Amino acid sequence: MGLPLLSPYLQSIGSDYRHGANFATLASTVVQPTTSVFFTGTSPFYLGVQVNQMKAFRNKVISSGGKNGMEKKLIVTGSGLCMCWLGLVNFLPLMFLDLYNIGARNFMVFNMAPIGCYPAFLTQLPHSSNDLDEYGCMKTYNSGVIYYNELLKNSLAELRKKLPGASIVYIDKHSVVLELFRHPNAHGLKYGTKACCGYGGGSYNFNQNVYCGNSKVLNGQTATGTACGDPQNYVSWDGIHTTEAANNKIASAVISGSYSYPAFSLSKLCSP
Repeated sequence: MGLPLLSPYLQSIGSDYRHGANFATLASTVVQPTTSVFFTGTSPFYLGVQVNQMKAFRNKVISSGGKNGMEKKLIVTGSGLCMCWLGLVNFLPLMFLDLYNIGARNFMVFNMAPIGCYPAFLTQLPHSSNDLDEYGCMKTYNSGVIYYNELLKNSLAELRKKLPGASIVYIDKHSVVLELFRHPNAHGLKYGTKACCGYGGGSYNFNQNVYCGNSKVLNGQTATGTACGDPQNYVSWDGIHTTEAANNKIASAVISGSYSYPAFSLSKLCSP
């Protein structure tokens, strides 16, 4: 679309916020992290912090006038686009109302991807061979995702009634990613449920003790998670994230508008 990548909100040197800001962080949670085992290793920048950062950014842009007036125009007129990935449907109304009250009007919400096909989950989550479908994905976990996505879509339908003037678009990323995992060859790829960057080889090439790019001593020997030489042939990069090749296909599908409900033209918000 001819637009640059968004600068991270917390990156102060060399940042360019004329087209927006990225408030996402690795392993962030919806609720505030606690000392429980469940939240070990997660980011302290949970959803509430991210929303507050967005409010602070908005206030700073408005008070300063904004570079070239671009950020100020997007914020004041509500013509900017809020892209959200959220794992708990129950928190949607509160978050959307919060953003709506500070002027946000255009929301693009991505549904949950088929975690039953990801190498990391295929390695870590308990399942039997009977739970694998013909594509090597876990049926029970993917069924759970489908149920969650139905709840998400219904929740967004209710939100549209409560937020007049807001455009809330549900993006079915799940269908796009599932198609790539199931039929990689049909889309110019070769490997679906096998990670490019990892350790252990085998069907998944994923070891939870040795993540992509990391080294660790296992059984007295140093093990390193290394990248394959042909990432353009893989759907999964490191067992958890998709490759650039897969992301290119996912982005193209999203931009086409074919997976937007209701129908939505992303290009109308991407004019210079």
